[in-house]
Amino acid sequence: MALWQSIPFACILLPLGSAAMTSVLKGKFARRWVFIVLTVVTALSACFTYFIWGYGESYTYMMGHFPAPWGNEIRGGLLEGITALFFSLIMLLSLLGGVKKLDDHVLHDKHSLYYVMILLLTAALMAQVYTNDAFTAYVFVEIMTISACSLIDARTKGRTLVAATRYMIMNLLGSGLFLLGIILLYDLTGHLLMSNMKEAVAELHATGEYTLPLTVVVALISIGLSIKSALFPFHTWVPDAYGYTTPASSAILSSLVSKGYIFLLIKIMYRVIGLDVIIATGIHNVLFIFGLVGMIMGSVSAIRQNDIRRMIAFSSVAQIGYIYMGIGMGTEAGMLAAVFHIFSHAVCKAMLFLAAGGLADASGNSKHFRDLRGSGFRSPIAGVAFTVGALSMVGFPFLGGFISKLNFGTAAMELGDVKTMLVLVALAISTWLNTVYFLRTVITLYRPALPGSNYPVEKGRRGFCFSLSCVAFAAVNVALGILSQPIVSAIRMGLDMFA
Repeated sequence: MALWQSIPFACILLPLGSAAMTSVLKGKFARRWVFIVLTVVTALSACFTYFIWGYGESYTYMMGHFPAPWGNEIRGGLLEGITALFFSLIMLLSLLGGVKKLDDHVLHDKHSLYYVMILLLTAALMAQVYTNDAFTAYVFVEIMTISACSLIDARTKGRTLVAATRYMIMNLLGSGLFLLGIILLYDLTGHLLMSNMKEAVAELHATGEYTLPLTVVVALISIGLSIKSALFPFHTWVPDAYGYTTPASSAILSSLVSKGYIFLLIKIMYRVIGLDVIIATGIHNVLFIFGLVGMIMGSVSAIRQNDIRRMIAFSSVAQIGYIYMGIGMGTEAGMLAAVFHIFSHAVCKAMLFLAAGGLADASGNSKHFRDLRGSGFRSPIAGVAFTVGALSMVGFPFLGGFISKLNFGTAAMELGDVKTMLVLVALAISTWLNTVYFLRTVITLYRPALPGSNYPVEKGRRGFCFSLSCVAFAAVNVALGILSQPIVSAIRMGLDMFA
């Protein structure tokens, strides 16, 4: 086995082991160390993506070199490499963009613990991407849940305590359903390694045995991960969780945590159950309907908001609906569109939350639209970044959001039934609603400030790190639009390896 094939293991172990060391470091040293670790994980993920592209197929890596059922496995492929690269890069840029506000929002003696949670969350994301064991996936789901809740609670305000409590209640409900699904699946198959599970499930499906229990398993796992990823109508915890915590936490939660759960669901559909079994149970149709409704209702709720961060939070609900709509199509093209949208939305949403924080700083720390008038001039970097993100969400050409909607439309045309019409109509309505609230916000940012208002321009300037993060996010968004063809081709190749 080549040395580069150990990279996935290193990407999990490095942040996991570093979290323990970070807990005993002082604030500024912990900060430097976490940036070093995230940079190394991002570089390793880029290297792994390069090597696995040339390798041309996925492989399994036995942890400790013990076979099942005693050992554990991770599995690497092109889709895993691309996903790990995007996740680690977004984590790095999100923390870079929001690091200055941590001094205002997080108690100084708690900074080290905040960075510990960042590293644990990174390890959990990497593990969910690479693990080939169902129970290991559940363990890291719980680590990610606790870490995410800690990031919400880091600001220690009354509203964030309520948000963290609601988040924990809803997510523990989802975790419980997911665990029940894993337990029942283990009872049916006698395995925990995903490849062995898939063989057993395929045999059960072929013989027609345990059809009802298998359907219940698929439903439990799908509902559990849907709750955790905020699919409508399980989204009620989202506005407070995203809207009242620190900018770095909002960017990470909205762009990575929910996407990690969705990626795990896609992995289970491909690697554990099998798409043919999923389609036979009809669960994909349920996800499809809820995805369509979420696309519309999330945008309708966003239009009604007067707070920019709550507006972005409800927009996330709509965009999660897009992803589940693609999954619910039950086709390779639909899944490809969903995976691409995971990347484009993750990049865009992190940028929007960071930019919104900069605009609020330039407006007397107010998030209300009436106070944000003129903030695009007071904080130009944040204004441009928010505009790029808003145009991408609307579907402006040459940006990642346009390619996402194009992929969904193309996938819909292959369905050839009533689903085609439903997807196209939902895309048209959702795009129109996106235009209403995002362009309204952009216009507000560049309207003259209210008479008598006086906001210090310096408050909108968060320094070099914030500006670098916004520029980098905008550049990645443009790259997703202009260089979409090789990225789409890589995702397609990765999905072929994924199965």
